[in-house]
Amino acid sequence: MDVSLRDEVRAGAEDRPGVYRWLGAGGRILYVGKSVRLRTRLLSYFRQDTGKTARMVAEAEAVRWDYIPNEFAALFREMRLIRAWQPEYNVQHKRDRQYGFIKVTREPAPRLIPVTRPMSDGARYYGPFSRTGWMAHAVHELSLATGLRDCASDTPVHFGDQIEMFPGGRTPLCIRAETGTCLSPCAGRCTVAEYDRRVGVARAFLEARSRAPLEELAEAVREAAERLDFEYAGRLHERVTTLEGLWDHLSGFRGQIEKLNLVYPVSGFGGEDRVYLIRRGRLHGEMPWPKSDGARRRANRVVEEAFRPVLADREFSLEGAAAAEVLLTVTWFNRRPKERKRAVAPERWVRGGSRSAWQAIGPGIREGM
Repeated sequence: MDVSLRDEVRAGAEDRPGVYRWLGAGGRILYVGKSVRLRTRLLSYFRQDTGKTARMVAEAEAVRWDYIPNEFAALFREMRLIRAWQPEYNVQHKRDRQYGFIKVTREPAPRLIPVTRPMSDGARYYGPFSRTGWMAHAVHELSLATGLRDCASDTPVHFGDQIEMFPGGRTPLCIRAETGTCLSPCAGRCTVAEYDRRVGVARAFLEARSRAPLEELAEAVREAAERLDFEYAGRLHERVTTLEGLWDHLSGFRGQIEKLNLVYPVSGFGGEDRVYLIRRGRLHGEMPWPKSDGARRRANRVVEEAFRPVLADREFSLEGAAAAEVLLTVTWFNRRPKERKRAVAPERWVRGGSRSAWQAIGPGIREGM
């Protein structure tokens, strides 16, 4: 146990919200955490005699902390530091894995895969979904409907328009090529352009802009019925039902994202009350709780500017960091329904320009202290 570090915490840390960092040799960040009672949390580390925590404390050469006005802001700061530094004792930001995302990978032949941990890897993410098991099944069905591969990431890809050193063709690596549910880029059975077109069909569906996969399936069901192949028609109909459910969720996602445009007042330690601007589920900015008429007018201008529509609002996929923030926001409000009631739409905030309207919004900021 490092007695000097423990004494430093006892002498300098306060029991208030904050984010802390355990540092190793050369200032290397070993671990990032947050707590609403920082001093108590840090001192608890020194009571661990065995296990990962004890090893980390033994390795640590310093501990640093920053006070944050409230738990909400501390949670976002913690997540951003973990994603930026990837401390070895954090491994991943592991919160709330019950939510999932559909990932469109960034590969020569992109895949649709279900994930629970959005990464900063250049891929695009759609979600979050609360029913991860159902989402995984729906992703599989959409891959079948669009012809996109769902094999392992290290499967060799050889498009039909690539120069082939060994003429004669390649053997497909799975049965989907024979059943006609994969374009088979592993065997050169499609060109880059053909595969990219089907990726575009899948993305348009995921963005609720096109029902093309459903329309194609409906035609396939009709043709199977005409051939009296009712067993195959039944399987296709089950796929249609699954994708209809996925479409309903995705089209509803547009409205859900807009509902995450919020002005969220939060009481802070020692009266440091803050207002957080949440734009489409992401923490867009913050400002002090305005306490005068002039401050309220300035706050209104900040809110109007922050929520001004932009071209990017048409995009309903997310890159990894954005997906992680949306997930954090959704989880925060789902677990704290009283906090969700405190948050208001930007339009209501701006309309509350009169003193009486502001008083209607403001008293709730003192709740939950």
